[in-house]
Amino acid sequence: MSFKRVLLIKPSGRHGLSYAFDLIPTALEYLAATIENIVDTVTILDLEMERKPFEEVVKESLIALNPDLVGITMSATEHSEGLEIARLAKNKGAMTVLGGYHPTAIPDELLLQPQVDFVVRGEGEITMRELVEKGGAQGVRGVSYRENGQTIHNPDREFIEDLDSLPFPARHLRMHAYGTRLLRDREYDVLTTSRGCFGRCTFCCEPTMSKGHQRFRSPEKVMEEILEVVSFHGNKPLSIDITDPHFLGRPELVERLCDLLAPHELDIRFGVKVRADSVEKHPDIVRKMIAVGIVGFEMGIESPNMKDIKSVSKGLNTDVHIQAVNNIKRWGGNAGGTFVIGLPDQNEDQIMKFPTYAKKIGLTSAAFGVATPFPGTRFYEDLNAQGLIFETDWNRYDEMHSVFKSRNISSGRVEELASICMARFWTVDTFLEKERMHLIRHSPKKTLANFISDKMQELNFSLKMGSQLQNKNLGKHVLSVIEASADPGVEIYTREVGVHNIIDMALLLRILGNQTVQLTVLNNGVAITSWILKTTREQVEYIQVIQGKSDLSTINLDMDLNYFNFDGGYNLDIIDDLRILGKMLASNRGIKRQPNMLRLLMAGALEFLVGYLRTIDQMGRKN
Repeated sequence: MSFKRVLLIKPSGRHGLSYAFDLIPTALEYLAATIENIVDTVTILDLEMERKPFEEVVKESLIALNPDLVGITMSATEHSEGLEIARLAKNKGAMTVLGGYHPTAIPDELLLQPQVDFVVRGEGEITMRELVEKGGAQGVRGVSYRENGQTIHNPDREFIEDLDSLPFPARHLRMHAYGTRLLRDREYDVLTTSRGCFGRCTFCCEPTMSKGHQRFRSPEKVMEEILEVVSFHGNKPLSIDITDPHFLGRPELVERLCDLLAPHELDIRFGVKVRADSVEKHPDIVRKMIAVGIVGFEMGIESPNMKDIKSVSKGLNTDVHIQAVNNIKRWGGNAGGTFVIGLPDQNEDQIMKFPTYAKKIGLTSAAFGVATPFPGTRFYEDLNAQGLIFETDWNRYDEMHSVFKSRNISSGRVEELASICMARFWTVDTFLEKERMHLIRHSPKKTLANFISDKMQELNFSLKMGSQLQNKNLGKHVLSVIEASADPGVEIYTREVGVHNIIDMALLLRILGNQTVQLTVLNNGVAITSWILKTTREQVEYIQVIQGKSDLSTINLDMDLNYFNFDGGYNLDIIDDLRILGKMLASNRGIKRQPNMLRLLMAGALEFLVGYLRTIDQMGRKN
């Protein structure tokens, strides 16, 4: 007897580096599209987008939909929540099936739980369709299940070689509008152009899932889906994240896709994940990619040390990094890179050089993740065999917590080093260099008001992510970040490039005139780090970031960390914003300083007004 009412659920417990995006559960949309013509109903529930507690939402959905099969996709950090959802579903009489990278890696562990009936290993579309049609797991390749007290693993399912044969994801079943926290002026979607990766990185889940085998959709089919996505979003500006582990796996297909995209002149910013060696080898294709909106590149840099690269079987040389970044930035692309810190043989001195290396090779964005041995990877197997893994709670496997013993660094220090590396990379000059790439792509200068607003949003997002991941230690991590922010390179960069050449701030400079504005962060009254802006009526001479505080400023803005309550997390609202701003303004005492402060307030108010009016005008033009 087949299943007729299917509920597919994405848990809300995703944590770690992926927190920057409301990741759309495309895997569930692919499953829904594959089975919707053989079932009475199929519903997708994305708990990450729901405001109520997940238990409440799941119970309401189970009552309203009365599903006979509940499918749950799970990452490691969703382990506990996924099992709780399965328990709720089982209590309502539904059968349960788990899928995704995490269940594929640990089917035996999950099937020991009485609320789990089936685990789908590997790609799910054909497997799920057969499971639904048969109403059971017998004879369905790629399924593991329990029978008579024994765990049974059916033979593996063959890879889907013809990806063009799959229907497009069932976007029409979405209950929510998705967006990114970092590109607020665009709607958001995701797209898959290939599956798998030929890489053998020991820390990556992909070799377990794809066995080093990459398969590709035709550029024509991808273009057809892109146009469908544009129509689905009402032709609005879009940000599309391409999910492929290695977008440039077959460069000629990417070039063909660029040729298909070019005539449409779509307002889309694509982001892709690529290997640095492929970017280094194909500069002409990179140029074409950026010209059609594929502007965000994320490369697995991992480490500047070949010993680290070899230890994780990355399969490339570090000498490709600089040329790869140059190929991207030459045309105004965003050259992003990820680093892995806390590998077993690394020491603190080596890790502290990572942000310096990231800047040296010219990255415009970088993330520093804690080495995490996901189950099923060679990295996990090696560490587990040595008895180095001490954390058994899968919910902490988020690339931000240390879960195994490093030979040279304590687990707590590894986590702190991740925050310090972020602080040493994301300095003022990095933000400005990223803006400079926008100008190279013929974008107009961003107003100072919009630039500050964007950076404040990113700061707010970073604090919220830190609150989620480092709840009890957030204050300590914030202090480490502030202390690590002083960097003489900021002054060198800003003198050479000129802030006023990147950001439209002519109005502010005319009103402000010759000033030295200093923002100082204090800890219980003691100055930690100061940001100093030296202006004339025509330009910004330089920005400095120094330890302590300078006595040469004409305008002071002091912000003490005790203004914030980091105990138990972080949640700042508009009332807190105004309270903190009031304290900062009050710190600027003195008869000589007060007229300067009034001038700064007037200039700032006018800048924000002009920025607001320009934004309204641009929105009107787009509509």
